[in-house]
Amino acid sequence: MSCYNVMAVLINHRTKKAIGVQEVLTKHGCIIKMRLGLHETGDFCSEGGLVILQLCGTGEQIAALEADLNAIDGVKAKNMNIGFD
Repeated sequence: MSCYNVMAVLINHRTKKAIGVQEVLTKHGCIIKMRLGLHETGDFCSEGGLVILQLCGTGEQIAALEADLNAIDGVKAKNMNIGFD
């Protein structure tokens, strides 16, 4: 099991999609080692957001998380595995 997986999750209409995204992240929470949420701030709160996840799980577990996220309209998830093997 590799812990050198980074998944980027782009969220459109962030305030409307946050509940569904959170439900998926909770469902797969055992493989999420780190989570970082980014969005524009200032005079307004942006409706677009980016979540970066560091994952530690099997290929099947990570693929299931990616599929569940991509099943949400307005959400795009991509995983990247970095390693020396």
